[in-house]
Amino acid sequence: MNQKVGNFPGVTVDKKTGATLLSHDKKAEVIDLPGTYSLYPRKMDEWVSYKVLLNQDRDIKADVIVAVADASSLKRNLLFCTQLIDLKVPVVIALTMMDLAAKKGIKIDIPELERELGVPVIPVNPRKQKGIPQLKKAIEQTSQQLYQAPARDFIDNRALAPKAVDAVKYHFSELSNYAAIHYLINHESFTLKPDEQKLVESIELENHFNPTKTQAEEILQRYSHIRHIMKVAVSEPDPLQKSLFTEKMDNVLLDRRWGYLILLAVLFLLFQSVFWLASFPMDWIETGFASLSQWLSSSLPDNRWADLLINGIIAGIGGIVIFVPQIMILFGLITLLEDTGYMARIGFLTDRLMRSVGLNGKSVMPMISGFACAVPAIMSARNIENRKERLLTILITPLMSCSARLPVYTILIALVIPKTYLFGFLSTQGLVMMGLYMLGLVMALIVSYVAKWFIKINEKSFFILELPVYRSPRWNNVVQTMIEKAKIFIRDAGKVIMIISLILWALSSFGPEKRMNTISKQYEELKAQPHADTALLKQQFATAKLENSYAGIMGKIIEPAIEPLGYDWKIGIALITSFAAREVFVGTMATLYSVGDEENDLKLKEKMKAAVRPDGTPVFTLASGVSLMIFYVFAMQCMSTLAIVKRETRSWKWPIIQFIYMTGLAYVMSWIAYLLLK
Repeated sequence: MNQKVGNFPGVTVDKKTGATLLSHDKKAEVIDLPGTYSLYPRKMDEWVSYKVLLNQDRDIKADVIVAVADASSLKRNLLFCTQLIDLKVPVVIALTMMDLAAKKGIKIDIPELERELGVPVIPVNPRKQKGIPQLKKAIEQTSQQLYQAPARDFIDNRALAPKAVDAVKYHFSELSNYAAIHYLINHESFTLKPDEQKLVESIELENHFNPTKTQAEEILQRYSHIRHIMKVAVSEPDPLQKSLFTEKMDNVLLDRRWGYLILLAVLFLLFQSVFWLASFPMDWIETGFASLSQWLSSSLPDNRWADLLINGIIAGIGGIVIFVPQIMILFGLITLLEDTGYMARIGFLTDRLMRSVGLNGKSVMPMISGFACAVPAIMSARNIENRKERLLTILITPLMSCSARLPVYTILIALVIPKTYLFGFLSTQGLVMMGLYMLGLVMALIVSYVAKWFIKINEKSFFILELPVYRSPRWNNVVQTMIEKAKIFIRDAGKVIMIISLILWALSSFGPEKRMNTISKQYEELKAQPHADTALLKQQFATAKLENSYAGIMGKIIEPAIEPLGYDWKIGIALITSFAAREVFVGTMATLYSVGDEENDLKLKEKMKAAVRPDGTPVFTLASGVSLMIFYVFAMQCMSTLAIVKRETRSWKWPIIQFIYMTGLAYVMSWIAYLLLK
């Protein structure tokens, strides 16, 4: 929990670092390297770990390597552990999942395992904080060289290519036999001097070094020795004797028919819960801000500063805080799915569907993450080895309805969809919410299917996924995630919303001097007439001022382009401002409907419901509301996403294509929806 997140220098892979006390006077910096199964990297993440472990990263020099191994799948994990040991670097093995191994009937003789490997092996249970002091002690002792790397290699690495290994070690004396093999295999990707590169290349050619054959022989030899270790240090039951709870659950949840029905039911419950559970705190927050605005209006003098506070700052803060309950609930439920192990099953289930549209099962994780935020979701697509599938995943992930769209959906659904229940318990509003999320998902698959014919990259792909066991969720982790995500939303989205709310207040309150003076003069003349309705005149004056303000002029300019979609100039302003961040839509509406309406204590939803066009027809009807929702499902209204796509693809070509196709799709689909429902 004491971690900072950054990027590895020169690459876009996430880097987590944190500090820990090994003893009262020994402090250590812990760097979490991306996960890998062996020292033969394929993915970008694995290359990061590989370069650190081979001392090819200029910025990170590790004193001790802690290899985290799964006790319930020890045979597979020992491959990587033995490779690290043969690098002759200080290694400590942390053995996790001991409780699961016990459930499977696996018994591990820890002292025997330590003798066979020649390095400390510490059983730990991080969920229950067991074994952590012992692990810290082993790390400290290893750093003080009380534990030495085994003198002999785990396998005879030199025998794999004796002449080539000896030649490399002659010029790079600090290398182990096994590290020398990796210099021969991957020296092109190492940070060697040009003359050193030529030297290794010449050794490779002179000795007819075959990297594929060497790697295959090494893996076979390692597994031969690992089988011996498993015999002497590990007792395993007959695999036919025991069927674990996880296997029984998978028989149901991964069934070809029931699996998909259960998945749809889980997603349906997710969105129903987001809508239903959040409605109570949202109502309290909205009522509280409406009452605060009314109290301030009656208490403060009628001047610009009071107007700025009430209609700029308070309206902006209200537009942020009201959606915190939904953000927290959505992330809490997603964390539950991840913690229990079901999220990985979603990837496994959908692989066949994904392949039919040019993706694979690994694309599901970025797409599901996209329901939270497209930025980290697009970054997580690095785990996809196939370049074409990775690019397709990046192009369609922003079509997933992120948490920034949630405030827009919520206010529009509450405005135009009646609060009714099907069969007495299915919320119509919840069904519409799920429909919007599913619409983005279906369109993403269609776009991917079309785009795969235009992206000319031919590369075979494989989908290999380790399914975690089902576990009870860590409730403190769920709560912490909810709090952290709420903080991030308030801090990051909140800053943007507040700044835009204040700019918008200024643009809505001021306009060209000549226009404003003319309106003020007309108002004073009408007010001076006998029997004048001052309340009505004041409302008309406020409307005229807003229409002739800088914001109003901007809205009027784009109104002809958005009129076919059923939008007025106020919605036009919201479309412009929400390009910075989609959730700004609600803050914009709050500001526009508050400016000049200080005496009205109606909630934002009620103000929007009461909004009418010049001909007296309501602005927000079923047709215009659904059209606007569909626009926000498809439109690329996020500068941060475009920036991250540019960084991940290293080109402006793809973000420009993404912006054009998503905006075009949003316009056409919302126009069709408006025509059908009009």
